[in-house]
Amino acid sequence: MRTAGGIRVAETEEHSLDEAMPGLAVTPRRLVIFGVFVVLAVGFLYFGLPRIAGLEQTWARMDDGNPWWLAIAFAFSVLAFGGYVVLFRGVFGGEQTRIGFRASYQIAMAGFAASRVFAAGGAGGLVLTAWALRRAGMPGRRVADLTVAFLALTYVVFMAALLVVGLGLYFGVLGGPAPFAITVLPACLGAMVILVALGLSAVPPDLARRFERRDERVGRLARLGGQLANLPASSSAGVREAIRHVRTGDASMLGSLLFWGCNIGILWACFRAFGQAPAGAVIVMGFFVGMLGNLLPLPAGVGGVDGATIGAFAALGVSVDLAIVAVLTYRIFAFWLPILPGVMAWLQLRRTVARWRAERRAEALARGPILSEA
Repeated sequence: MRTAGGIRVAETEEHSLDEAMPGLAVTPRRLVIFGVFVVLAVGFLYFGLPRIAGLEQTWARMDDGNPWWLAIAFAFSVLAFGGYVVLFRGVFGGEQTRIGFRASYQIAMAGFAASRVFAAGGAGGLVLTAWALRRAGMPGRRVADLTVAFLALTYVVFMAALLVVGLGLYFGVLGGPAPFAITVLPACLGAMVILVALGLSAVPPDLARRFERRDERVGRLARLGGQLANLPASSSAGVREAIRHVRTGDASMLGSLLFWGCNIGILWACFRAFGQAPAGAVIVMGFFVGMLGNLLPLPAGVGGVDGATIGAFAALGVSVDLAIVAVLTYRIFAFWLPILPGVMAWLQLRRTVARWRAERRAEALARGPILSEA
C-alpha cells in the first residue's frame, strides 16, 4: 500500500492506477525482424508479383488512375474508421463515462496501429485496448466481456456476408462467377462460426463453478470439466451482450456495417480508378475471402491478405492485372495510411490516460480512508 495525504489506498486500486502501458514484448531485434519482413513483403507484392505474373506494365497503370476515384477511396477510408469508432463507442462507452467519442477514437485507432506494428497476430491491439479501458476504471472482467462483444459485432457482418453472398452467387441468385471453393466453402465457414457463436450464448457463465461443486468422488473429472468449460463460459456473457446490441438496434451495429461497407467502397473505388469494377457481389465475395488471409501466421497479415484477395478475384474471373493494382492500392488506403493517425492517437491516449489516473486518484482520496489512516 502507498500513503497519500495520510490515507492508505487499497493495493488493488493502487495497482490499477499504476499499471504500466503494455510493452508487448517489443525488443530491437523484433523490430528489426518485423521491419525487414515488411520491406521484403511490400517489395515482392508491389514490384516482384507483377513481374512473376508477366504483368510488368501493371504499375504503369498508376499514371492512368483517375484521381477523383482515388479521392473517393480516401473518403471511404475516413468513413470506415469513423464507423469503427462508432462501434467502439457503442460497445464500451455505455459502461464508462470516460469513454466518449474522443477517447473512443484514441483507443480504437491506437489499437489499430498496435495490431499492425506489433508482430503479435493482431493481439497487440487487444492488449493495448484492455489496458486503456482498465485505466479508465472499467473492471477487468467487464473489459473481457465487452471485448468479446466488440469482436462478435465486428465479425458477424464478415461471416454473414460470406454465407449470404457465397450461397447467392453459387445458386445464381446474385450475378457473377461461382467457383465452389470461393463461394460454398467460405459460406460453410461463415455458417459454422455463426452457429458456434450462438451456441456460446447458451452456455451458463458459471459453468466452470458448477463443475467445481460436483461430488468429491468425481473430483478429478469435475476439475477437468471446469477447465474445459472456462473458455466457452468466459465468452458466453460477451456473445449475449453482442446479441443485446443487435436486438436493441443501437449504433454499435450501424458502426460495424459502416466499417465493412466503406472498406468494400474503398476497394470498389480503386477498381473504378483503374478500370471497370466487377459486379457488386463479386467485389463483396472477393473482399471477404481475401480477408481470410489474416488467418495466416504473418505479422499483421502483411502479404497474406494481399495475395489471398488477388487470388480470390482471379478465381472469380477478374483480370489479374486489374486485380493486382486495385487490391494493392486498396491496401494503401485501408492498411498503411491509417497507421500514422493511429500512432498519433497512441500519443494522445498516453496523455488522456495520465489525466484519468489523476482523476481516479483524486476520487479515491475524496472517498476517505479505504483501509486505515496513517
